[in-house]
Amino acid sequence: MSASDDGRAREDARQWAGLIITGRWAALASVAFIVVQVAIFLAWPPPGDSRGFFELLLENPLLGVVALDGLYVVSNLLAFLLYLALAVALWRVSRSAVVIALAFGVLGMAAYMASPRPVEMFSLATAYGQAGDAERVALIAVGDGMLATWTGTAFDIYYFFNLATLLIFALLMFRTPVFRRSTAVVGLVAAVLMAVPSNFGMVGVVFALLSLVPWAVFAILVAVDLSRLVTPKEAVPAAASDRDE
Repeated sequence: MSASDDGRAREDARQWAGLIITGRWAALASVAFIVVQVAIFLAWPPPGDSRGFFELLLENPLLGVVALDGLYVVSNLLAFLLYLALAVALWRVSRSAVVIALAFGVLGMAAYMASPRPVEMFSLATAYGQAGDAERVALIAVGDGMLATWTGTAFDIYYFFNLATLLIFALLMFRTPVFRRSTAVVGLVAAVLMAVPSNFGMVGVVFALLSLVPWAVFAILVAVDLSRLVTPKEAVPAAASDRDE
């Protein structure tokens, strides 16, 4: 990308300053959500079956909803706002690639939003608390089905499509001075670690946990780079030349 293209990217950023700034803060907020999610996961590991979720939802509804990916829904919305900001910043690099990346992102996020079952599980938990022994057996079976659809096909589609979105954006970053090379490298690492969905047994869980570190670093680096993009060029000396920082 030439210096003139960099100037056009900054012009695009000025026209879409609200979206760029929103994406920057969304990136930082997503990191905060990761810290909160990991802390809750370590302090209160989620139940292993529907009976455990029912009991948790009855005892502590808020913690039960969080255990059913309640916070992760918000975290994904923040990630999508970040993707929209990246689309603006990378539009001049390759319009076709940006459109493809966003298409994967939209479809992946839509697939994910259809997979969590906190509302359904809460309704079942309420019925479970009022049911007799025989009815509880049936409700547990329904709950098991809900948990299976939660981390089923839609969940895997989300994982692979989100991988494609992040991979495309990270590769495009190598072709523009708007983003530092370190940002692109960390983005690639995060994308690679998303190649194994978290529902693929213990291997998936390990990959999911490991991917949180590069994703958090990537989000912070992107937030810094986006901040530079909306800052007047004369106020950011050597911002475009520091590609290896």
